[in-house]
Amino acid sequence: MNPAGKTAVVFGGTSGIGLATVERLAAAGARVIAVSRNPDRAKELVPDGVELAACDTTDPESVAALCARIAPIDMLINCATGGGRAVGPFLKMDMDGYQGSFAKLWGYANTVRFGGEHLSPEASIVLVTGSPAQRAKPGQTALASVGGAVEAFVRALAPELAPRRINAVSPGMTDTPMFGPDSDDKRKLMENATANHLLKRAIEPGEVADAIVMVATNDMMTGGAINVDGGWILGG
Repeated sequence: MNPAGKTAVVFGGTSGIGLATVERLAAAGARVIAVSRNPDRAKELVPDGVELAACDTTDPESVAALCARIAPIDMLINCATGGGRAVGPFLKMDMDGYQGSFAKLWGYANTVRFGGEHLSPEASIVLVTGSPAQRAKPGQTALASVGGAVEAFVRALAPELAPRRINAVSPGMTDTPMFGPDSDDKRKLMENATANHLLKRAIEPGEVADAIVMVATNDMMTGGAINVDGGWILGG
């Protein structure tokens, strides 16, 4: 798929990986809608011509209305976190927090369910998971559970959607605003988190966005999960 002239909607598109994806798709000539709960914060960040839209992915009616308005959709990309993420030892975990981590899965399900009604015949979907889905570290049971569910969701849906496509991109430790502003503490966190990886640095959002765009536009990729993890899975 040549993205030029195509319509791409990027949920979670106003910061981090999503914003980097928006920038690349806009540069490639796509019509891009960057979506988040609070899109006004990105007015000075998104490229000229990118449309900003407000939507909570956990609200089915909001998702359905947005997708109907911008249809037909050629690329549906979801990078939104959905909310909080529980971390720590599972046997001491607050179960409301564990359950709340699945807001990401529900947000993805809503965007695929209601956006899927408005896909063009050769459209593609990309969902962002994370390395814990394939190799979790201690304290990452909730992350692994949600990410594993997303990747299973992708595999199950691929035959249903064909010839339209769906894939996941699974990043490792990525330097995004989720971890706060640049600081010595943040840099130390990133160094410690990647110390045992094969490539010992945090991933840049643009490096993940490059994979998202590649998967979205490659007409022969479906049902898979592409790792952009700096060697997390192999290194430990």
